[in-house]
Amino acid sequence: MQTAWHHLTRPTDRRPLWAILAGIVLCLGGAAGVVYGAFWAPFVLIAALVVSYLSLRSTRVMLATVVILVTVFPFGTLPFRAVITPALLEVAIGALLAMRVLHLLTTPNYRVDLTSFAPIVFGYIGFTLFAMFLGARGLPDMTTLHNYAKFLLGTLLMFAILDGIQDDGDVQWALRLLLIGGAISALIGLVLYFIPAALSEQILVQFGRFGYPTSGRVLRYVEDDTSGLMRAIGLSVDPNSYGGMLAVIGAIAATQTIVAQPVLPRKWMIPISGLVVLVLFLTFSRAALGGLMIAAVYVATVRYRRLWGWIVAAGVLATVMVVFVGIGEQFVTRIVQGVQFQDRANQMRLAEFNNAIAVIQAYPFFGIGFGTAPDIDLVAGVSNIYLAIAQRLGLVGLLIFVGMMGSLFVRSWRSLALAVAQNDEVHASWLIGLQAGIVAALAVGMLDHYFFNIEFSHMTALLWCTIGLQLAVARNIKPLSTGTESV
Repeated sequence: MQTAWHHLTRPTDRRPLWAILAGIVLCLGGAAGVVYGAFWAPFVLIAALVVSYLSLRSTRVMLATVVILVTVFPFGTLPFRAVITPALLEVAIGALLAMRVLHLLTTPNYRVDLTSFAPIVFGYIGFTLFAMFLGARGLPDMTTLHNYAKFLLGTLLMFAILDGIQDDGDVQWALRLLLIGGAISALIGLVLYFIPAALSEQILVQFGRFGYPTSGRVLRYVEDDTSGLMRAIGLSVDPNSYGGMLAVIGAIAATQTIVAQPVLPRKWMIPISGLVVLVLFLTFSRAALGGLMIAAVYVATVRYRRLWGWIVAAGVLATVMVVFVGIGEQFVTRIVQGVQFQDRANQMRLAEFNNAIAVIQAYPFFGIGFGTAPDIDLVAGVSNIYLAIAQRLGLVGLLIFVGMMGSLFVRSWRSLALAVAQNDEVHASWLIGLQAGIVAALAVGMLDHYFFNIEFSHMTALLWCTIGLQLAVARNIKPLSTGTESV
C-alpha cells in the first residue's frame, strides 16, 4: 500500500509539492519586501504574477494587458535598473507576439491569415530598418536601438491583432477593451486635474519606481506658466500625446454612440464619449481637438449624415458658452493665437518646420535615420508626422507611408461598401468607427509627431492596433455569393 508521501512525490504528480514550495518562497519574498521595501511592493508583485500567469494562458488576457498599458500606463517600466530598463509595454507586446508564434508552431494545420496588406507593412518595416542603419552609418547607439525596438514592436502589434482576433466576438471584445481603457485613462486624467495640484504631483511622483519623472515638469501647464492653465495628462507624462490617444479613442467612441448596435449599451457609450471628449479638451491640445473634429466630419460625410446635426449643435453650444458665458474663452484665444502663429508653441513649430525642410533638402532620398542629425547646424525632430517621416526616412519613406495609408483606406472603403450593400450594419459601424480613429491619428499628425516617434512607442502601438482591428473587421465581411473576401 502506497503512503501519502509516496503518492505526493510520484514523478507524475509533483504539482502540489511545487505549489507548496512556490507559496513558501512567495511568502518569504513578500515578508522581505514589507520589511526592507515599500509596503505595497509584495501586493504589486503578486498581482503581476497572477496577470503574467493568466496572460500566458490566454491571448485575450495578454491583449487586454497590452491595451491597458497603451491607454492607461504607457511609460511604465520594470521596477529595477539595468543596462536597458525594459518598458512594461514592450515586454507585453513581445510576449503576445511570442505566444502567437508558439501557437502557430504547435498547432497542426493552423492557418495564418494576415490579409494581403501584410506585405506592404513588411516592406515599410524593412525600409525603416534600412534607414536606421544607413543614418547611423551602420553603428546605431544602444538608446536608439532600444527605442527602435519598441517602435518595431508597436508596429508588429498589427500582426498579433490579425492572428489573435478571429471572429466577430473577438472584434467586439477588443473594441470594448479599447473604449474601457480610454475611459479609465480619461477618468484618471480628470481626477488628477481637479484635485489640488500639489496632491496630483505627489501622486504622480510615486510612479517614479516605474520609470515616471520625479522632478521637473511632472505637471504640465500652457506655455509652461505655472500660474496659468494646467493641462490634463493622466499617466501619459505629455499632454499632447495624451490628447492624441484620447482623440483616437474618442473618434471610435463617438461613432459607436450614434450607431444602431453599439458594442456597449448606449447608456454606457454616452458617458464614455462625454468623458473622453471632456478630458481631451482639458489637455488643451489643439492638434488633438482638431483631429477629433476632422474624424467627426469624416464620419458624417462618409456614412452617418445625421451626425451633421450634432456637429452644428455642438458648434452653436460652444459659441454660446464662449460668447455669453465665458467658458472656454482662454482655449479659444489659444486656438486663434495658434492659427496666427502668435504663441510661443506654434512659433517653435514654425522653426521646426523650417529646420525639417532644411534636413530633407540635405538628405532627400533616405533621410537621417532615427538618431541625431549628422550635421551640427541641423536639428532632428519636428512636430509633424509627415515632415518627421520625410526627415527620418527621406521622401522615399514618406511616399511609402502615404501609399500604405492610401491602400489601407481603399481596401477599407471597398469592405464598407460591401457591408452596406448587404445591410450589414454591425460590420459597417465597426469599420467606420475604426476608420475615424485612424483619420483622427493622421489629422493629429499635422501638428504632432507622436504616432511616428520611437520615444512614444505606445502611440505607434495604438495606431497599429487600430489598423489591425480594421483589417480584422474587413476580413470578416464575406460576400454572400462566394463566402470569401480579400482585404
